[in-house]
Amino acid sequence: MGSLAVATKGQWMTGVSTDINASFVKPGGKLGDMIFMESRVVGFGKNMAYTRTEFCDRNGQLLAYGSHTKFLGKTINHPKNVKFSEDGESVIEGQDLEEDVD
Repeated sequence: MGSLAVATKGQWMTGVSTDINASFVKPGGKLGDMIFMESRVVGFGKNMAYTRTEFCDRNGQLLAYGSHTKFLGKTINHPKNVKFSEDGESVIEGQDLEEDVD
């Protein structure tokens, strides 16, 4: 999920994983229970991106969390990178892939 979080920042390529960590806090429940997941970029530097993912039950209790560090290197300036609007709903800089769909 860390790579998808990095992609939400407009990265065409999400780089190479340099560190992946997972910690399990408590059991996830029973078969059929709902689990919610959220991934976000917590840091974005010149060459590295840092993400965190959390899994919670329906009451918001933390079940597990993890981090994912990505080396971006030259992908940071890839010509197919885009910039999203503040709400993330549209591409405001670069080519929108949906424009290519027939």
